[in-house]
Amino acid sequence: MAFNRRSKHITQGVARSPNRSMYYALGYKEEDFDKPMIGVANGHSTITPCNAGLQRLADAAIEAIKKSDANPQIFGTPTISDGMSMGTEGMKYSLVSREVIADCVETAVQGQWMDGVVVIGGCDKNMPGGMIGMARMNVPSIYVYGGTIRPGNWKGRDLTIVSSFEAVGEFTAGRMSEEDFKGVEKNACPSTGSCGGMYTANTMSSSFEALGMSLMYSSTMANPDQEKVDSAAESARVLVEAVKKDLKPRDIITKKSIENAVALIMATGGSTNAVLHFLAIAHAAEVEWSIDDFERMRKKVPVICDLKPSGQYVATDLHKAGGIPQVLRILLDAGLLHGDCMTITGRTIAEELKDVPSKPRADQKVIFPIEQALYKEGHLAILRGNLAEDGAVAKISGLKNPVITGPARVFEDEQSAMDAILADKIKPGDILVLRYLGPVGGPGMPEMLAPTSAIIGKGLGESVGFITDGRFSGGTWGMVVGHVAPEAYAGGTIALVHEGDSITIDAHKLLLQLNVDDAELARRRAAWKQPAPKYTRGVLAKFAALAQPANKGAVTG
Repeated sequence: MAFNRRSKHITQGVARSPNRSMYYALGYKEEDFDKPMIGVANGHSTITPCNAGLQRLADAAIEAIKKSDANPQIFGTPTISDGMSMGTEGMKYSLVSREVIADCVETAVQGQWMDGVVVIGGCDKNMPGGMIGMARMNVPSIYVYGGTIRPGNWKGRDLTIVSSFEAVGEFTAGRMSEEDFKGVEKNACPSTGSCGGMYTANTMSSSFEALGMSLMYSSTMANPDQEKVDSAAESARVLVEAVKKDLKPRDIITKKSIENAVALIMATGGSTNAVLHFLAIAHAAEVEWSIDDFERMRKKVPVICDLKPSGQYVATDLHKAGGIPQVLRILLDAGLLHGDCMTITGRTIAEELKDVPSKPRADQKVIFPIEQALYKEGHLAILRGNLAEDGAVAKISGLKNPVITGPARVFEDEQSAMDAILADKIKPGDILVLRYLGPVGGPGMPEMLAPTSAIIGKGLGESVGFITDGRFSGGTWGMVVGHVAPEAYAGGTIALVHEGDSITIDAHKLLLQLNVDDAELARRRAAWKQPAPKYTRGVLAKFAALAQPANKGAVTG
């Protein structure tokens, strides 16, 4: 058939290609060569709860592909558990895994000349990694998110994985008993599925609904639930139809659809990591998109969902309240969404939302109408100044006053900062500076969830600033500024900060400023020397050699 590029490839120019012999070994019949061959990129892994529940989704997709008269071809993708690697050297592999996953998807699909691909993933980097691969290849594709975890509970308090990290600070500050500390630790993660708040995994999966590359309602389903299995099967059926229609990712991923995705991220209070990942996705799709476009969208779109980490509720609550389609319908009616954007179903986003109510239900407190927005503008601000000439990302939701000027407390590794926080050496008004943690200097831009959560646990979330050229977890909130560019390893001004220097973070003025005069900075710059690379071989060295700056998405290709 015309849509089967593998069939055309293996029969072109010869009556009987020897390539077929290996397919017969897999159980193929003569008629199978006229069917589309659909890749199933399966991220199942027992490394992390985020991915431990994916196999049954893959099985459902495989069966649906067969029933749709197509041939599934199954291959694996790796994953790194951000939560489990947090605070260790392993965290440096997290962002690197995004690129590895993209390369895996591209390599298998293109190397085997598949007609389309269903990508199934759970943990944070699974989503952008898969989407980057899809956008690069531009063969019909759909993303199947593994689903969120259910909230844990201890003594009537709902928990997420971030509760465990914050409990460390609370316990060391004497604000939590050992019984409660252990209770939180043991009960925070009660099932398979990805971290439950509007952290990075749920941010990216939710944004893929808005982007048009995942089915509606699919991103807020809980992994253990049957509807998640049913959605995976439906996704596979939709993908086979997209192959027949030759509907490709770059027909869907456009500047307007990325604006839709970013509008959704702002409306839901999503992760700072979304900035980095959508810069990378846009690059892969060859869509013109810059870090300043996030600031443009922030000014237009209010926060209308009360979700963790800075709010009260989790993804399963959002699902019960109407899910992402309810949020998108509110944005569409407010003129904040491009309704004419195509989706993987072959219908426009407006057509997908036509039966969704215009107003959120009155019996829920997760989603609010535009006129009752929690914040009139979005929460992901792009700051600039002499400390971040090429930009930095601040998450300003949940703060009473996102402005602070204070003395720098400088650290060149995460553990030293963590030790200082737990030893009560960080005081209200201080501004922590963690550097040499960027794409090249880290390498890999590790996340700083452990120290930021310890700050929250110590009760310093509103009074202590935190600046890094690394990243923050989607579970982070507070006076935090990450993705500082240029990074310290590249000679950015963050490398020149001395202990005790005055720094200003002002989200109202979009300012990140080192209050040191130009002459002194020039003297320091002349004396600065680039450190030796931390890795000289292996995947981290490769990433460091290829990675673009954070304001370019830290892409490698």
